[in-house]
Amino acid sequence: MHSAVMVGCGNMSQGWLRAVEQINAAGQRVEITGFVDIDAEIARQRAAEGGYDRAICGSDLQAVLSGTGADIVFDIVVPSARVDVVTTAFNAGCDVLSEKPMGNSMAEARELLKTRENTGRLHAIVQNRRHLAGIHRARTFLQSGGIGRIAEVHCDFFLGPHFGGFREEMEHVLLHDMAIHTFDTARFIADLDPQKAYCHESNPAHSWYRHGASAIAIFDCADDVTMSYRGSWCAEGVPTSWEASWRIVGSRGSLVWDGNQGFRAEIAGSRDGLFNKAEAVPIPELAAPLEFEGHAGVIADFLDARETGRPPLTDSRDNIRSLAMTFAAIESAERGVSVEIDI
Repeated sequence: MHSAVMVGCGNMSQGWLRAVEQINAAGQRVEITGFVDIDAEIARQRAAEGGYDRAICGSDLQAVLSGTGADIVFDIVVPSARVDVVTTAFNAGCDVLSEKPMGNSMAEARELLKTRENTGRLHAIVQNRRHLAGIHRARTFLQSGGIGRIAEVHCDFFLGPHFGGFREEMEHVLLHDMAIHTFDTARFIADLDPQKAYCHESNPAHSWYRHGASAIAIFDCADDVTMSYRGSWCAEGVPTSWEASWRIVGSRGSLVWDGNQGFRAEIAGSRDGLFNKAEAVPIPELAAPLEFEGHAGVIADFLDARETGRPPLTDSRDNIRSLAMTFAAIESAERGVSVEIDI
């Protein structure tokens, strides 16, 4: 049985508790033995709401770790507190599963990787799209060579959520808060290795966000692969899915995916005048369904990694590459030039 302390007991922690409950319903695997928040009363409330009557609660992470003997920290704190929380956990001998982003800057992310290496701990990030069936289906098809060698990856993200609160006051809101999901998905399904970014960012006149609700980015990737991203968080009508919509072009044909269960692939057949005839190609279903999806999938995979010694699917050593895409796009938008992606 894994023993975990949950740090950061705001609204987001409720989703974590539901995910843990879902995992434990299939076989008891992890017990939350402590709750920590800058406001100890909030920690106690969250423990009570979740039925964790025996959990140790407080505002001092080190003290709660000492009192519980936990070996995992679930890090749900605001990004500005991430380095301190994760470093404390590593030094206490705990493995850590953190909310995104991995850091408020590349310097912070690199610092965490260095501390991880020095302490020999495990660190993963909640990049929950990697645990969706559609994404695995697309990845498996592309890896099988279904459309040949990948040349272009194009993704569109158009939604109009009215969050209220802090997001509507953020700088670079789309790039900083959301785009990493699409960037990480692109890296995962197409094995992209982005090298350079160019991004144009705007905030349309009708936007209810203060800054950066729309962006267009181009990434030059290894092996002469190009990725494009078009996104808006103030696009009313005809929405894409939260997982974006996709067109992936290969040497033999193309895959189109709506981000949900809508797949279509065609490859070139015999020549018919100016064009080759298009031949439909089936996109196989997964050989077996995912045991858990989304947030529960991330947590279950993290527990599996601790038990087997393999890297988790959202390992921080990999996730820093998606974070680097985000910060390179932001820097490019600010400077108006292409930016090398530096890990």
